[in-house]
Amino acid sequence: MKKRKVVGLSVLSFLMGVSMFATGAFGQQPKSQEESFRVIIQGPSADKSQAKKNVGVRWDFGAEGFTTTVNSKQYQALLKNKNLKIERVAEVQLAPSKEAAAKPGGSINSGPSDRTPWGIQAIYNDSAIQATSGGNGIKVAVLDTGANTSHADLTNRVEQCKDFTQNKSPLIEGSCSDGNGHGTHVAGTVLADGGNGQGIYGVAPEADLWAYKVLNNRGSGYSDDIASAIRKAADEATRTGSKVIISMSLGSSAKDSLISNAVDYAYGKGVLVIAAAGNDGPSSNTIGYPGALVNAVAVAALEDVQQNGTYRVADFSSRGNPATDGDYVIQERDVEVSAPGRAIESTWHDGSYNTISGTSMATPHVSGLAAKIWADSPSLSHTQLRKELQDRAKLYDIKGGTGAADGDDYASGFGFPRVK
Repeated sequence: MKKRKVVGLSVLSFLMGVSMFATGAFGQQPKSQEESFRVIIQGPSADKSQAKKNVGVRWDFGAEGFTTTVNSKQYQALLKNKNLKIERVAEVQLAPSKEAAAKPGGSINSGPSDRTPWGIQAIYNDSAIQATSGGNGIKVAVLDTGANTSHADLTNRVEQCKDFTQNKSPLIEGSCSDGNGHGTHVAGTVLADGGNGQGIYGVAPEADLWAYKVLNNRGSGYSDDIASAIRKAADEATRTGSKVIISMSLGSSAKDSLISNAVDYAYGKGVLVIAAAGNDGPSSNTIGYPGALVNAVAVAALEDVQQNGTYRVADFSSRGNPATDGDYVIQERDVEVSAPGRAIESTWHDGSYNTISGTSMATPHVSGLAAKIWADSPSLSHTQLRKELQDRAKLYDIKGGTGAADGDDYASGFGFPRVK
């Protein structure tokens, strides 16, 4: 038997373990002719049209501008047109985490250590649960490092597989390979179906997976690719007439206009957007984006420790704004709900299982719960579904951890939404 694999948060962090580094004006040119930058170009229509002919287009965001990759010579040529505004696209990459490695998960030969891990037992409120159910017909778009669509516990759930990270082509259909592990882990928590009878279960094992690879195998990428994937999921919801949930275990301390506008676009099309709160706690006002947006459900992380009669918010979990909590009204930079996020076992990219921690792991618990509720009550709109999550969270108020208190607080939000 192979040794069990441990991938600590020092390597993966959680995708709020992902930090976005954005520059303002594009003040530095490439250091050499060969070096290139991803840029967004804005300006009058005629000037943009000519620029598109000169340097090409990766993604066109209409009035927001278009993105492309330029070298030094192309950048210098663009600078000659004073009507154009050129800015560097925000980069995304995995950042070190404060959290120590969690306990090891299973190996490729051994199967999971628990087919219904503690997070599944907690969200179902059933410590004896042997299998999960629900989510039929609901599509969950996991925007992450891709997914191992051949994993025994995921393969029957895959409906779409798209890669937004390649340089030569901005969108590759039928490709979403995950050489990192994070995306496969997140997908498993949402909808793993137990595979061949020996595998692990996610929250909603009858839901369909849309695996959208927006980060490369090193866990890095660009905000324009993420924004395009969000818009694609929303457009696919319209095209297919599907009920779609976007699950994003990624984020940044800075608000990015391409991503925030894409979230608004998706929400306006009836898509529920659920995102990680961040991994920068326990201080207040550490919540990241896009989770901090009003049109996204921000999820904090709980650990399997009881304090004050409830689960406890993990110290690493980012906190919201204390000035706007307590009113059960979501404003920007508010944590909305919380879910299991520490020492979570799930599927892994090599076909095995692994246990890691972060709000990245809490987010798919809520995404899976949303899929299960929506399948049971298909007449709900996405806003009604969101209210149902909030109402269920109020039933299980969280009082453990820094910042947690009675009612709506800046650590756990409304509380912990559960199946029952």
